[in-house]
Amino acid sequence: MALVSVAYAIHIYLMSSPLNIQLLDSFGVSLLVDELSSFFIFTNALVTAAVIIYCWQTGKKAFFYVQIAMLHGSVDATFICADFISLYVALEVISIASFLLIAYSRTDRSIWVGLRYLFVSNVAMLFYLIGAILVYQAHNSFHYAGLRGAPTEAGALIFLGLLVKGGIFIPGLWLPLTHSESESPVSAMLSGVVVKAGVYPLLRCALSLEEIDPIVRLFGVCTAVLGVGFAVLEKDTKRMLAFHTISQLGFVLAAPLVGGLYALTHGLVKSALFLIAGVLPSRNFKQLQHQPIDNKIWLVLVIASFSISGFPLLSGFGAKVLTSKNFLPWQVIGMNIAALGTAISFAKFIFLPRQKSAQHEVKKIHSGFWWAMGILLGGLFGANIFYYKAYTLANTIKPLITIALGWLAYLGIFKKLAIKLPRGFERFNHLIGTMSLMLILLFWMLWAQLQFST
Repeated sequence: MALVSVAYAIHIYLMSSPLNIQLLDSFGVSLLVDELSSFFIFTNALVTAAVIIYCWQTGKKAFFYVQIAMLHGSVDATFICADFISLYVALEVISIASFLLIAYSRTDRSIWVGLRYLFVSNVAMLFYLIGAILVYQAHNSFHYAGLRGAPTEAGALIFLGLLVKGGIFIPGLWLPLTHSESESPVSAMLSGVVVKAGVYPLLRCALSLEEIDPIVRLFGVCTAVLGVGFAVLEKDTKRMLAFHTISQLGFVLAAPLVGGLYALTHGLVKSALFLIAGVLPSRNFKQLQHQPIDNKIWLVLVIASFSISGFPLLSGFGAKVLTSKNFLPWQVIGMNIAALGTAISFAKFIFLPRQKSAQHEVKKIHSGFWWAMGILLGGLFGANIFYYKAYTLANTIKPLITIALGWLAYLGIFKKLAIKLPRGFERFNHLIGTMSLMLILLFWMLWAQLQFST
């Protein structure tokens, strides 16, 4: 099914015009398949294929692969939905499949983390469903376009649900614990594709309704800066990657028109990094600095880190260049700070010690790992074709300077810092309480924007 999705994504990308299918004429229930959909479906397909191949020799039972199949299909469904009720159904199926994957190991810790994710998700989707009903009440239609003319509280409720599901800004702070405590292949799926199910509808709404675009862009900037602010100080590898998932989703939202390519690049690189983190001898950066890793592991780690930092020859470079060209003037400073923080964060991986044969390997690396790396990292090289025009001298200078400054800042300052980040904001009760505060903020933002537009 992953291979079928790859073929279909390519077909969509090459289509001359979007495919719009009306399922229920009187309710606005419809499907929309276009170039933006193709990038997200392609991401889901490659990540799913890589995770399945990675897990094939690890003794996973059929139950695990059934949940992967359910997750793959439901995530694809979110990328072709054009109405709020179909999206609601798809997001709820994603929640169930994700919970079962998070709790797959059946330890007390994994079950609690899974239940925590499920409850936060369900609360968010209750808000979302009320918003969808208000949209229908206003227009007798569930179509995304119904946000225009719907009550302000409808948009606020829907946006809150999507921000939580997508791991965006403060409502997305459930993400670090969930992603870091899950098994590596599950983390790869969650970070690579599951959170995109909440981001994609936000992009679609921003592209359909011009009054929504500034709000989505603002959340993109705030999310990028917030995530990278925690990531540069984090000492745990998987938590650092999780915070960077939040940050990189901000880049996707900051330029909705070209968010598809950035989503593809991020999905491939972050899935690869989570799988690599699962075979490192430790999760603690301080310990890794004294435990040389095998040269082959270090090489794939560096390729992935280079891509997310925006180094040429990898699709992360083209995605960052294309995204930066679509920033509005007020976004530039914040996004440049986020880009610099990204280079600082991934210098932690790039400057790890290495040797020909690792002496402290925790587990034997099976062949499925290397096949998965071939798919994901190969995708990072191949995705350059989507924006080959990025390769000009003018476009190359800025990313290289940003990366160099990030490395210097890491070696001179951040490598020596020993700041312990507080985790109180990730507590379950705080996550639920934050939703109420964010709902008020969203209501005010949408009301102000709609009043200004009219």
